[in-house]
Amino acid sequence: MDSVNATDTPPARRSRTGKAPQMKRLHGRGIVPGIVIAPVVLADEKPLPEIDRTATPGDIAEEYSRLDAAAEQSRRQIAKLRHKLESLPETGREEIDALLQVYERMLGRSRLLRGARTRIATGAMTAETAVLTESEALAALAGPHPAMTEEEQETAARRVGEFHEIARRLLRNLTGLSFRAFGNLPEGGILAVEQLRPADVALIAPTRFAAVLSESGGATDHAAIMLRALNIPAVTAVTGLTNGVQDGDLLIVDGTTGIVTVHPDETALAEAQEAMAAEARARRDIGRLRRLPAKLVDGEAVTLLANMELPAELPQIRQNGAQGIGLLRSEFLFQEAGALPDEEAQYAVYASIVAGMDGQPVTIRVLDWGSDKGVERLRELGYDLPEGGGGALGLRGLRLLLAHPQILETQFAAILRASLEGNVSVMLPMVTSVTEIQNCRDIYERVARRLRRRGVKLPAALPPLGIMVETPAAAATADMLVRHADFLSIGTNDLTMYTLAVDRGTSFQSELYSALHPGVLRLIATTVTAALRARRPISICGEFAADPRAAALLIGLGVRTLSMTPSAIPVVKRAIRGLSFEDCDALQHQALLMSDPLALRALLETAAPSGGIATRNG
Repeated sequence: MDSVNATDTPPARRSRTGKAPQMKRLHGRGIVPGIVIAPVVLADEKPLPEIDRTATPGDIAEEYSRLDAAAEQSRRQIAKLRHKLESLPETGREEIDALLQVYERMLGRSRLLRGARTRIATGAMTAETAVLTESEALAALAGPHPAMTEEEQETAARRVGEFHEIARRLLRNLTGLSFRAFGNLPEGGILAVEQLRPADVALIAPTRFAAVLSESGGATDHAAIMLRALNIPAVTAVTGLTNGVQDGDLLIVDGTTGIVTVHPDETALAEAQEAMAAEARARRDIGRLRRLPAKLVDGEAVTLLANMELPAELPQIRQNGAQGIGLLRSEFLFQEAGALPDEEAQYAVYASIVAGMDGQPVTIRVLDWGSDKGVERLRELGYDLPEGGGGALGLRGLRLLLAHPQILETQFAAILRASLEGNVSVMLPMVTSVTEIQNCRDIYERVARRLRRRGVKLPAALPPLGIMVETPAAAATADMLVRHADFLSIGTNDLTMYTLAVDRGTSFQSELYSALHPGVLRLIATTVTAALRARRPISICGEFAADPRAAALLIGLGVRTLSMTPSAIPVVKRAIRGLSFEDCDALQHQALLMSDPLALRALLETAAPSGGIATRNG
């Protein structure tokens, strides 16, 4: 979308005294890069009326009927939103469609609606109070907590948002309050709202607004993911937005820094115009880079894969030039309240993702639950799990799956069936011993035999069965584990936490949490060496892989496959294309001799893309 040219912008609005308003800057979180100069368009939404939680129903049957009618009306609204997707770009359609599927499931025989009906009957609640109370309870149960990793907290926060969104839709329908519409707003402006929800994004045509601002929201919620798919410059969490701007005010929006300039002066406008021109040149460069291979200057190739949290991220993965999915976290399938997904439900999702990658590799990690993740839900479903669980050191990942193999068997069956759609590998989380791998392989092969007896067609050679190396025990015994695993993938997030005894979710310890610690680095080197000697594929799939400063070090250690968040791929590729093998090898030798974590970080800073070896030919 073309931004408004500074020379065409209207003059700054003048106050009653005749003076031009003072320029000010508001700060938020940049979601979608892009610099835009345009007038702001405010879109207010009528708030929900206060729900009287003390009200009691006159007739329980009537409240059931009202709840059912609101749910049916909500389903019709979701269907209309789906119809509107036809006017969106293909990537935007895929992104939003995946979320609408979640909404449709939650408006079916979900725990939310079942719980609301129970509260109407047993708690003498009105339909409004029942929906509000049940959604709050489910959101609290699904919400993030300090023991979770950053990715897990982000996923939990999105889950909480889903409960709140469906409850909001039900409540607006129960109270007869209309929804916000954007069709009557002027085109070409910067849309500003207090809160932008996923359903709102579904109503936004990418060509209608120059940029989008919201006063609330995060970088990883559904609305942010969808805005990225639509490629509309956007900033969320803009402090003081709704009180700081008036309809028609001229703004400069920087979707990278998250800075919103209100009433810009001539100097700010000129700087923005210059930045827009530089941005256009950079987009052309990135576009060319996306089509180029990730090769060292001496020609050796490095494979760059994407980590995937949700099916809605598939468009981003393709757009950023990933060569496949190195880590598909399957936990999203198990988040929906109610029974765990059966074989058919899992197969449909896996098959869709694998087919969507057009033959590129897809590595599916089986369910990584346990400790504090999903335990209460499993107990509610009748699984025998110990109280407590030991936090991050408890019954987690493969330990939990082997304790309840029916969960693993169902997931294996779905993945094996989906493997006919493309290039699939299966990965086991939190492995610590050879026995665990052997037991899993026995189950894996037994499930395959059972499927073949059912007449299900499977590949002649089963998909590779590999492991994640996430604990010091796994890294220290990698030479033993690799004899029983088809491939290894180092999860540097958990490996760093367990090695350093630091919970990265605790803010006061965050400075201590770093993969650039000699202890962590040596465990990575030990694992890579074991895999190379056994001629087994080895990859890195933690956040360390997304750091362009670390590319030279990891390549020097022998890693040739990196899996990361999709948006990091172009940046890491640019760094790799400026490296030589000799530089990488020299760096790893020097790094492994270091004993001071701060000195190790400083060494990589000197080799970062901003200066040193990574800039050559970059």
